[in-house]
Amino acid sequence: MTDQSWAMKGELVLSCNCTVFCPCVLSLGSHPPTEGYCQTWAGFRIDAGHFGETDLSGLNLGLIMEIPGYMSRGNWTAGLFIDKRASVYAVKALTKIFTGKAGGTTSLLSILVGKFLGVEQVPITYETRDRTRVFQIPKIIDGAVTPIPGKDREKDTVITNSEYWIAPEIIVAKSDKSKMRAFGRNWNFAGRSAEICKLDWRGP
Repeated sequence: MTDQSWAMKGELVLSCNCTVFCPCVLSLGSHPPTEGYCQTWAGFRIDAGHFGETDLSGLNLGLIMEIPGYMSRGNWTAGLFIDKRASVYAVKALTKIFTGKAGGTTSLLSILVGKFLGVEQVPITYETRDRTRVFQIPKIIDGAVTPIPGKDREKDTVITNSEYWIAPEIIVAKSDKSKMRAFGRNWNFAGRSAEICKLDWRGP
């Protein structure tokens, strides 16, 4: 049987339409987004990863999602952007992971996502400039997210020991700029909620 095990380590940056820090993180989906619905994009940087024997290291991804109300109630809409540098095998593997079909950390996506808009393979950059994460997909996403400093101005504000499915530690952040135009959507979330998390996902 072909090896279906997978893992990835790296970082994720997420920008959404919530006016204050996303209540879905703290409530684990039992509280609605501040606007009553969620529109969000996320950028992924895979520092090290594999699906079976397929290497995923060094690739970037983008994901957009719309959630009509409580996160835990499902009926999400999602669309995926995969690094232009990815091989045919990597595209198939990442599509399987990010639709939840590969099991493991992302398995809940197979339950919560009711409509999948498809996959586009495009150039993607994910950079760290000082503390700011800059995520760009030409003509699609133009984002810059900066952590919110704590009482010690040299340190980020961090939520720790969380049961949040993405990661147990979440850096509280804000979008300096956040534009997304794709799949018939046109969003601008500048000044709104954002988060940064370490990726340490695996399956099945």
